[in-house]
Amino acid sequence: MSNIVKHEPRLPALQMDEQELMEVLQSSLYPGASPASIKMVLGYCKASGLDPMRKPVHIVPMWDSKAKQMRDVTMPGIGLYRTDAARTGEHVGTDDPVFGPMVEYELSGSKVTVPEWCKVTVYRLKNGMKCAFTATEYWIENYATAGKDSAAPNTMWKKRGRGQLAKCAEAQALRKAFPEVGSQPTADEMEGKTLDMGPAEVVPQSPAHYPEDAFEKNVDAWAKTISSGKMTEERLVAMVSAKGAITEEQRAELRNRVMDLMPPPPADVIDAETGELIEEGEQA
Repeated sequence: MSNIVKHEPRLPALQMDEQELMEVLQSSLYPGASPASIKMVLGYCKASGLDPMRKPVHIVPMWDSKAKQMRDVTMPGIGLYRTDAARTGEHVGTDDPVFGPMVEYELSGSKVTVPEWCKVTVYRLKNGMKCAFTATEYWIENYATAGKDSAAPNTMWKKRGRGQLAKCAEAQALRKAFPEVGSQPTADEMEGKTLDMGPAEVVPQSPAHYPEDAFEKNVDAWAKTISSGKMTEERLVAMVSAKGAITEEQRAELRNRVMDLMPPPPADVIDAETGELIEEGEQA
């Protein structure tokens, strides 16, 4: 069970008129953001009981490979992960980041010298024991590009390559140590990435019931198939149900049609003298 203390959303900012709060956020913490994106932030904060004036989440513009356009996505910041971990009462420290050797990359004509990797260890107290959770992240796998058609790093990852990579490693370590704080990547990790929603899966919708006009058109042929022994009733019904479920009335009608096609049973033979039924094979 999670030990995170849940706070009631009785926050001053959330008691403001929504339009007024949106104007405050748009002019201070999220300058240039669209009203729709500000609404996403407010919805996220209301659902989680967070104070939007502390900017616990960020608006990250991302390229949507499916829609072929940029779209804003609301994502938590590293500060929110730190706060949630602290609220458990079991976060007992985070080591300073440890960096790997400096390497040079040439990306779309831009040369950068950055640490190859960064390692961060987070400690959690479990059953009286101090447990270490370490995460290692590589610069080349995390940096944000300057644009969707460029492999060059953006300005922040050029100027603060170590700081940005350290936040990515710390976020991963916090998720390992405190999985209850969430699994969503932070804004620092997803900045400049492509939002790949994958191909849309189109599921054909079957009608609720098999269309009556189609049933009347096919029922005689189905009855012949069943009466001839080529297919059982269960198998035929399962096959045609892809177009709609066979109703109980339709199934009863199908059975009646099958019975009409079945040969009649042999007539009973009665002994004229005794009045008794003569079994098959006993007739002279």
